Amino acid sequence: MVCREDWSAARGTTMRAVTRARRLPNWRREALRTTLWFVPALLIVVAALIFVVTFSIDAAAFSNHIQLPTWLRNGTPESGRDVLIAIAAAIITVVGVVFSITILALTLASQQFGPRMMRSFVRDVGNQVTLGVFVATFTYSVLALGSITIYPHAGFAPYLTIAVAEFMMLVDVVVLIYFINHIAASIQLPAVIAGIARDLDSAIDSEFPVAESKDAAPLNPRNDIAKELTVSELLRTIEERGGEVLAAKSGYLQYVGYQQLAKIAKLVDATIRLEYRPGHFIVAGRPVARVFPRGAAPQVEKALAKAHVTGPHRTLTQDPVFAIDQLVEIAIRALSPAVNDTFTALTCLDWISSGLCRLSGRELTERVFRDDEGRVRLIGADWSYPKMVNRAFDKIRQAARGMPAVIIRLLDSLSVVVRATTSAEQREVLMRQGEMVHRSALESVAEPNDLDDIQSHFEVLVRAVTTMNHPDVP
Repeated sequence: MVCREDWSAARGTTMRAVTRARRLPNWRREALRTTLWFVPALLIVVAALIFVVTFSIDAAAFSNHIQLPTWLRNGTPESGRDVLIAIAAAIITVVGVVFSITILALTLASQQFGPRMMRSFVRDVGNQVTLGVFVATFTYSVLALGSITIYPHAGFAPYLTIAVAEFMMLVDVVVLIYFINHIAASIQLPAVIAGIARDLDSAIDSEFPVAESKDAAPLNPRNDIAKELTVSELLRTIEERGGEVLAAKSGYLQYVGYQQLAKIAKLVDATIRLEYRPGHFIVAGRPVARVFPRGAAPQVEKALAKAHVTGPHRTLTQDPVFAIDQLVEIAIRALSPAVNDTFTALTCLDWISSGLCRLSGRELTERVFRDDEGRVRLIGADWSYPKMVNRAFDKIRQAARGMPAVIIRLLDSLSVVVRATTSAEQREVLMRQGEMVHRSALESVAEPNDLDDIQSHFEVLVRAVTTMNHPDVP
């Protein structure tokens, strides 16, 4: 028998899981956002629709059904044709320049920041809109030029259509000025790092939302223990008696449809345990999940191929660790002997500490989805705070051996994150990192004065951990 308190707690857990799943970014939207064709194609359609409207008005005015303003009705069809030819020729030339600048920016990003940074530039809405505006203006001008030729009545001049083309050309001049400034700003390293940090914050907010009300608070200790025992028993049963679900193809796991999988599990009266989370690489023919009872595995395997999205690269959808890895990649490139850019590494550490501060206040382990009857239907791969902290600091710590400035900033970043933690377990993970940084400094830094500075910053970290663990002790 399930008591009312247990049922209320289970339903509360279900609602939190469903709410979280609904808040996840749509992978289709992310896929469209990381292309250079979607926004231009959309603006071309808009330009074609505008042409249809303006041409209809011009045709009605030519038939004396409506009257256009006098200031708009000037010139001959030949002069209008010349204007449109000039606009189309100028715009297609500028489109080539804009495209060349975009490719140059992508090449620079690949060489300076790493190939994984290119997706950030492709995702840039400013670049997409700029290309789209110019291509749309060219399309509109060509359509307007054709309307003068194909219209059956001699002497027809689409005055409104030509005026709109001229207005669009003026808009293009403004957009070109914006684009030059935008490119100049976007390829600056601090702007790139800050943009990745914003993506990290957005991914954390989407994947680990803040509890909205008291109803979404953690369960009381007695019910929480009971819940954990039930999940533990299920995990043990799935491990011993469950069937394997194999991956259909290899690639990085980009998206998991948790709600869809939970519904599938309910339909076949089964429980699914996911072995991977978005960001992991899965291999075709290898297990990606286990299901109990074993007989439901074939049905789940077919449905799983539709609920999982894999691809050749990682994305920020459901994968905040990817943004952390991007910041780490920039930092260790900056610390390499070929680059030797200490300040860039320090900037990355500042933004990493900001993201970890936000992450430290969120709940990472709740990955149990229940149906309306309170039965566990889906157990996702848990997020691990220690692993995320290690991903953020390990490689930078290893690359910063013998660099006092970076070592000191590592200790300062850890101290900042410690003050944002909510549990002793989190502080233990950060203190472990601090101790490794301190040992690395003792082994690799020879200057006594530098060691004294490092020691003082390490002591600040130790005091911060002690104060957070024992706030009542003076």
